[in-house]
Amino acid sequence: MAYNQVTTEIIAMMEKVVPGRVVVGNDVNPDYSRDEMPIYGTRMPAVSIDVLTTEEVSQIMKICYEHSIPVTTRGAGTGLVGGAVPVLGGVVLCTARMTKIISWDLEQFGVVVQPGVLIQDLKGAALQHGLSYPPDPGQKLGTIGGNVSTNAGGMRAIKYGTTKDYVRGMTVVLSDGEILDIGANVAKTSMGYNLTQLFTGSEGTLGIITELKLKLIKAPKFDVSVIAPFEDLDTALRCVPGIFTNTFRPTAVEFFEREILLLSEKFVGKEVWPKEVEGKQVQAYLLLIFDGDSMDEIEPHTERITDFLLEAGAMDVMIVDTPGQKKEIWDVRSAFLDCIFETHKLFDENDVVVPINRIAEFVQFFSKEADKYDFDITYLGHAGDGNLHIFGVSDDMEEAEFKRQIHLWMVAMYDRAKEMGGELTGEHGIGYGKIPYFEKYVGPRNIELHKGIKRVFDPKLILNPGKVCFRLEDLVNS
Repeated sequence: MAYNQVTTEIIAMMEKVVPGRVVVGNDVNPDYSRDEMPIYGTRMPAVSIDVLTTEEVSQIMKICYEHSIPVTTRGAGTGLVGGAVPVLGGVVLCTARMTKIISWDLEQFGVVVQPGVLIQDLKGAALQHGLSYPPDPGQKLGTIGGNVSTNAGGMRAIKYGTTKDYVRGMTVVLSDGEILDIGANVAKTSMGYNLTQLFTGSEGTLGIITELKLKLIKAPKFDVSVIAPFEDLDTALRCVPGIFTNTFRPTAVEFFEREILLLSEKFVGKEVWPKEVEGKQVQAYLLLIFDGDSMDEIEPHTERITDFLLEAGAMDVMIVDTPGQKKEIWDVRSAFLDCIFETHKLFDENDVVVPINRIAEFVQFFSKEADKYDFDITYLGHAGDGNLHIFGVSDDMEEAEFKRQIHLWMVAMYDRAKEMGGELTGEHGIGYGKIPYFEKYVGPRNIELHKGIKRVFDPKLILNPGKVCFRLEDLVNS
């Protein structure tokens, strides 16, 4: 594919569209060269542009399309697969300043937003209307546009679904600058191919999302957290399927081990979780949420789950229902990823999904497999949907050797997950870093279909090149 450099003439054309917001060369923010997973590399763009409107995006894309300039769209840059890395340089188009909540449709439980609205801001604004935006990814400082682009999940997916379940429509700018409106703020549609769902999870490779029509729900008025400590992780995980066959209806079911909890408590400076029960050391935890419109609705579930968990081997069961207690508990849980990033020099992660009745088996497998290598592992997971976050970490290995060993371990994990009927990723997408595993996982025919779809929407392959289905070497050598 023949890509061109950004010339002074092209910069002048862009400056006419967005005066004062075209940043060039050494003045470009270094953060625009990467996302939150630096192991997948960095690359400075020639130009960065903070856009504010659909029309600005359209005009910039017309210039880039005409001159075959690669464009990488970026929100908050909180991705974990190298999706926001401008691997071919070119232009970074940042939508983080597109932060308007455009309109509310309270009678139809809908809202229209720009893509730069933060998850936490939308949730807070919806709550003021007695409504809720349920998708709950761990990174609350991520943008709505980024979450839609990766179909982000989160811990509440078992009750409320993932991001795709709340996208009713969107405005998208195609690679040639054409503006496309798809979907509507209505509950149902059966009209042709579902382009809304196709763009959801497409990681900026098919078009640039500039507005989103989202579904909301009535906000539950109460919620309770339930902590169940265990003497070992295997016992904790083997009781998870029973939580669902007994219809307890939790909002979330999380699991993690003692090691990552201690690391996180040290990181946030709080010690609030139980470490011993009747003189016995706690080694693993389940953390559940129940929500509803009244405590009378929630309490029967928490009473029943308490009896079930104790019978299944829990050392104790603690009900956390006061605002202060819940905040302290969740401050520690929410800091897990940050403490991993801040306390290790090298790290890589996958977010594989396996059937919930095989989580324990999969944990045993990848832990034993990691014993062959020089790095350490730490992990946590959404036990309710089988989505695990598994990190290889090191503070003393050389980066090249770390990458070599991590790759071998990842291949083994993905192979086993596929044997179990699982999926390669539950939340983070493919981006740049997971393409080799994705190709092997789905096979050549599936990859060719992906490439065909990409070419229909982006015939010059300028949108977020080198991601999802086209390797970087495919682009520069073609």
